[in-house]
Amino acid sequence: MSLGKKFTNWRARLLWSSHGWCNVVTLVLILIVLLFVFIGLPVLSHYNWGHKHSASMLKPLSDYDLQLKALASNLTSAGQPLLPKELPVDPDSPTGLIWKSVDGKDYKLVFSDEFNKDGRTFGPGEDPTWEAVDLWYWPTRDLEWYDPHHATTAGGNLEITLEKNESHSGLPYTSSMLQSWNKQCFQGGYLEVRVSLPGDASKSGYWPAVWTLGNLGRAGFGATTDGLWPYTYNSCDEGVMLNQTNSALSMLPGQRLNACVCKGDHPSPGVGRGAPEIDVYEGSSVNGLMSLSMSNQVAPFDYHYAIQKDKYTYIWDELEQGQNDAANKSRYNSYIGGSYQQSVSALRYVGPEYGGGKRFMTYGFEYRPGPRGYIRWFTDGKPVWHLDARAIGTNALSKVAQRVISEEPMYIIMNLGISSGFAYVDPELPLPAKMYVDYVRLFQDPDNIRLSCDPPDRPTGKYIQNHPRAYYNANLTRWKQTGYSWPSFNIDAKCKASTRSPFDDDDYVPMPNA
Repeated sequence: MSLGKKFTNWRARLLWSSHGWCNVVTLVLILIVLLFVFIGLPVLSHYNWGHKHSASMLKPLSDYDLQLKALASNLTSAGQPLLPKELPVDPDSPTGLIWKSVDGKDYKLVFSDEFNKDGRTFGPGEDPTWEAVDLWYWPTRDLEWYDPHHATTAGGNLEITLEKNESHSGLPYTSSMLQSWNKQCFQGGYLEVRVSLPGDASKSGYWPAVWTLGNLGRAGFGATTDGLWPYTYNSCDEGVMLNQTNSALSMLPGQRLNACVCKGDHPSPGVGRGAPEIDVYEGSSVNGLMSLSMSNQVAPFDYHYAIQKDKYTYIWDELEQGQNDAANKSRYNSYIGGSYQQSVSALRYVGPEYGGGKRFMTYGFEYRPGPRGYIRWFTDGKPVWHLDARAIGTNALSKVAQRVISEEPMYIIMNLGISSGFAYVDPELPLPAKMYVDYVRLFQDPDNIRLSCDPPDRPTGKYIQNHPRAYYNANLTRWKQTGYSWPSFNIDAKCKASTRSPFDDDDYVPMPNA
């Protein structure tokens, strides 16, 4: 090898060291940036590293946002005590009322409204307990606009009036819905209402209802219930995920405030939160009778929406197959749910004499929250059916754990709706029609009175304060429209629960047929 040849090879190596290495370093840096953008950032976002979701970290608040935030701050239930200094019992309620609980204990009256003062109104800020909303209830494709002026008191009753009135574009009816949201809530006890249903059951179309919902979901404000209704789940597994990983079973977006969220925008990290629903009744007319569905709406779902009915539910006065006279009889509801809810339900039939203001009947449910809880529904003080928490226990086929009997602070809703999605609407339906409510009464264990919308074990107050767009703008129907984040989570996480329910250690009550 000549000296000239060696010199040429040396120059080539020198050239590779300067320009070549520069090119390689540039390409490596570009590759690192691309990997970070397309892999690193999603991973960091998923695990919430270096970032804490909160309303304060969103884009700057507009004047409208500030108005909503002020409204939320002024009307919040934050810090509301479990046991108020003075029980919110209407002075017109009879003294000495008690309720004999399922486990034999005497429950005392802790809240009531007798509606004896005529001319009450329920617009925003007009009543300490109730607020009548002003909105279209779109989730169930209702045909009415809810107007606060269609609820008042007269003759010792609350009157909710449904009438044909095309004052709002595209909606031919007007009615009213009262809520005790963020004002009066409860955990456990026996809730009772005395009601005369609308009409005489000769025509189909009325949809009267008295029901309860977890305070984190404001009925009619769709963004608040998105990802919360009807979740009643405190486990971290596939049940919290989008569609439960199976869109043929569920079309829900996943549990937004689930037990896998260890930190971030969550009212009690490590605890599964939701807006479960327990219905005193939802009514319709069937074959000249009032048909009342008494239900617990739950998520996530069982395989084929099938609960463990035979062993862990019980029904009284069951309607036998082929039996003609259904009045004062009950049966399990053939509707068990769909892709947006699982409905655990029974039907009770009452005669037409309990409508139109002619006669009244009491309806209610007693429940104990928690994984070992129960719900028992009543009419006229007599049991209709019983649901043990084990009926909605672990289901290996749909890969879900125990759905708990709601531990959330529940508030009360009373409304008279109309929707062809719920029942056939007869074109000759008599209108106007009224649902009359004589009273609302709540009984609880005197050793465990829980009347707060912001209890320490299931807080809601600060969360509502921090998300005013969702809770005070009914036009926002999905959480993503609010600009707030959907908390990130990992189903393999082992979060430490920030709060604990006082009902978690309760034991099961004996089944009625035991």
